[in-house]
Amino acid sequence: MTQSKKAKSTAVKTAVARDERWLHFYRQMLKIRLFEEEVNQLYLGAKMPGLAHLYIGEEAVAVGVCEALRQDDYITSTHRGHGHCIAKGAAPDKMFAELLGKAAGYCRGKGGSMHIADQDTGNLGANAIVGGSAGMATGAAMSAQMRGSDQVAVCFFGDGALGQGLLYEAMNMASLWKLPVIYACENNQYNEYTHYSETTAGGLTARAEAFGIHTESIDGQDVRAVHAAAQKSVEQARRGGGPAFLLCNTYRFHGHHVGDIDRAYYRSKREEEEWKTQRDPVKVFAQWLTKSKLADGHLLGRIETEVAAEIKQAVTFALAAPYPDADEVDQHVYA
Repeated sequence: MTQSKKAKSTAVKTAVARDERWLHFYRQMLKIRLFEEEVNQLYLGAKMPGLAHLYIGEEAVAVGVCEALRQDDYITSTHRGHGHCIAKGAAPDKMFAELLGKAAGYCRGKGGSMHIADQDTGNLGANAIVGGSAGMATGAAMSAQMRGSDQVAVCFFGDGALGQGLLYEAMNMASLWKLPVIYACENNQYNEYTHYSETTAGGLTARAEAFGIHTESIDGQDVRAVHAAAQKSVEQARRGGGPAFLLCNTYRFHGHHVGDIDRAYYRSKREEEEWKTQRDPVKVFAQWLTKSKLADGHLLGRIETEVAAEIKQAVTFALAAPYPDADEVDQHVYA
């Protein structure tokens, strides 16, 4: 084979791999969407104890960032963390089991929705304390640096965490020591029930810029834009270039939690509909795949059918799984 033919063959294989990767992105986003829709149904059917904070509308952020990571890289998550879990490789059946308090869950049913951790995929855990995982992610990055590893840590947090002092202490240290950590701020516009403009003075990226940290503001509904920014920041951190701050502007389609149904007192239905109809990250990406001739309606429909079957099987498994034995009540508990 001539050099030109070899080069052409390599280029074709690269293009095919890239196209398949975009379809994987779509599958992951759809998996998060269908998982969360099922979580909502479990809550409405009184089959799930406690509350959950749905990630619907923000799927492009988790997938775009986590697809820039290796399995041995770290993430820390939030109370709205199901999307991060799935994007980093967690199994839906074990996640559903955890949400239902079953022994087959990631934390044997003792962590629930807001405390899932999966060491095998580098997920150091969700944290119900706003901004509470900033120290964990920064510490993981410091560990990687001290061990001479090229691992990277990502700290996911919402716009509400920009009012927490711990975040700034962590970013200050990360910048001084050039730690390999990415601070991914998911600005879904609301700190629970208050628009961020009423709680956060000044520019959002200015906070990280004050520490000399590289910052980018991204359309969080565009998975390709999120991934491009994340990939660049991760590669920089892996080379010893220090931390980055990614402001991902996004929107949660549902309430703060599954019980937050009547939201008219803090945001309008018109606003919600505009985001759902014009800025849905799953639909936006599907349209791009179709326009780019990487997929058609038949292929996208087949992927949705496959993902739906996986989610249904996972729910069935979790509902049938046993609860932990009563004699475990004092195990895995730290005070």
